[in-house]
Amino acid sequence: MPFVITEPCINTKSGDCFQVCPVDCIHPRKDEAEFANVPQLYIDPATCINCGACAAVCPVQAIFPEEDVPDKWKQYIQTNAAHYQK
Repeated sequence: MPFVITEPCINTKSGDCFQVCPVDCIHPRKDEAEFANVPQLYIDPATCINCGACAAVCPVQAIFPEEDVPDKWKQYIQTNAAHYQK
């Protein structure tokens, strides 16, 4: 199961997560044009290797394994996936 970025990331986007991701599956990065125009960062579920490095460094505890996403934030599973279906 991939990891999912949830509501605490909204308007935070610290970037600590994409700095430690070994497979570059978290976007947009601060150097990408889209960064300023999105409310949060997103994990590509097709690329995520489930290492957990991102969750360990998230300063707002917004990242969870898909199966552990709190019920109140389950919609973020689809939000993350939809970002990469564009």
